[in-house]
Amino acid sequence: MHDIVIRNATIFDGTGAERFEGALGIDDGIITSLDASGARGRDEFDAAGCIVTPGFVDPHTHYDGQAMWDPHLAPSVWHGVTTVVMGNCGVGFAPAARDRHEWLIGLMEGVEDIPGAALADGLRWNWETFPEYLDALSGTSRAIDVVAQVAHGAVRGYVMGERGAANEDPTANDIAQMARIVGDGVAAGALGFSTSRLPGHRAIDGRVVPGTYAHEDELTAIAQAMARRSGGRAVFEMVTGTAAASSTLEHWRAELAWMARLSRDTGTPVLFGFGGPDTWAELIGTIDEANATGARLVPQISCRPVGSLLGLQAKHPFQGRASYEEIAHLPLAARVAAMRETERRTAILAERSTRHDVALPYDVTTLLDLVYPMGPELDYEPPASRSIAAQAAARRIDPIGLLYDQLLADDGQAMVMFALGNYRFANLDHSYELMRRNDTVVGLGDGGAHVTFICDAGYPTFMLSHWARDRSRGPRLPLELVVRKLTSEPARVYGLGDRGVLALGRRADLNIIDADRVTLTAPYVANDLPTGAPRLLQRAQGYRATFVAGTCIQRDGEDTGARPGQLVRGHRGA
Repeated sequence: MHDIVIRNATIFDGTGAERFEGALGIDDGIITSLDASGARGRDEFDAAGCIVTPGFVDPHTHYDGQAMWDPHLAPSVWHGVTTVVMGNCGVGFAPAARDRHEWLIGLMEGVEDIPGAALADGLRWNWETFPEYLDALSGTSRAIDVVAQVAHGAVRGYVMGERGAANEDPTANDIAQMARIVGDGVAAGALGFSTSRLPGHRAIDGRVVPGTYAHEDELTAIAQAMARRSGGRAVFEMVTGTAAASSTLEHWRAELAWMARLSRDTGTPVLFGFGGPDTWAELIGTIDEANATGARLVPQISCRPVGSLLGLQAKHPFQGRASYEEIAHLPLAARVAAMRETERRTAILAERSTRHDVALPYDVTTLLDLVYPMGPELDYEPPASRSIAAQAAARRIDPIGLLYDQLLADDGQAMVMFALGNYRFANLDHSYELMRRNDTVVGLGDGGAHVTFICDAGYPTFMLSHWARDRSRGPRLPLELVVRKLTSEPARVYGLGDRGVLALGRRADLNIIDADRVTLTAPYVANDLPTGAPRLLQRAQGYRATFVAGTCIQRDGEDTGARPGQLVRGHRGA
């Protein structure tokens, strides 16, 4: 008699090995049998016609605040994710001096577009040090597991105050204090440290993230302290100039050179955002050479366009135009009616926006070759001919007017995708090549962040549907490989040896999925953050059940109310 038996399972074990038929036996949250067909279970699930996979591990989220008030961690929980890694991109909420709370909120709001009022309302601030923050996380119940990293921006602000916020160079004593804080955080359970090298990452006051221009001696000292306290197992995570004007090949090679030195000298894996069709082929050889000489550089890649969703219920390029702002307060239906009036339409189109947005500092109307309608088919790999610019040129009409009318479609519910990254040549051929490599990790979904204009946390569902089943503009990926990219590969990078693979003795984090039916549903806006602030969400269909430590947390897309999720601590006491 097992606690749980999952019968008639087509098992994808997460290693990339060929699928096989079996029946899972689960006891005390652990997989105890892969051939339990003749056994009984106190609870039983029939997986006939479905696949069974390990729970997905998302290596790049920003639930640092949301994890304090939201037991679900939506939208990730709806997409088969059972473990999320937080504290990426150098922003987080610990350590936190009492006079720096508002500044830390402004840093997160500016970089990750999480409403500051929601953060201020939802955070309890019952911590100061990073170990105390981990204790606060540990005392909060949730459906899925969370992994924390120490964020460079918070550490710099704690040690250096305004000097750190202004990106001034640290003293030797500053560096020693930062290294000690990061080492203590890792010893208390953090699985890594993160920093941002992307000048476009700015706090709400417009200043770049502390640490953006940090010199190699500061970063190496921090990595050395982290390596000493973790035995070289903690991860050095970073985002670098992939979207910056300075991200030339020379810039990239210089960044890769010090990253390789840091990794070789400390034994630390360096996980970094990488990709883009215009850089990857020239640089992948440089990464291979570094790894062949003792470094461990791990490119983290995106599986679809890094897409901003624009719409009348979220952000859009007509905000800030005087004739639009006159009606911006109206409910959606009334606003759409007003925007359809010929006189107001003409006025809005003739004006320019006076609005500056730190989170989206682009004039989208000048980049309409990168903007695509998001119709009911939810095509995340549209051809160039479907862009607003191309359609307007073909019809010989004003492209900005076409964008305006597109946003009014479906009574103002319509959205367009601004492919601001990873889609320069209007295809995902480069993502296909990168995902086939053994040294890349799929991520960059930013779960919990950019809540008013990006909703990429559903990328696991996109992997299962688009890449393994539906892609028509190029080759697909084997489902075995897709599952591996979502499970064992990110788990291995973070040293999560108890999950990511369906095998005897591993945690029973797993999904039962109807692989023929799994798909994304339309994005929508919900006003469900603290203070009623809005966020973009996207659900999925086809997930029959999701388990964390042998407990079913989602069944047919519905929350069961179970809260087995925990804070995952690593390297404790080192």
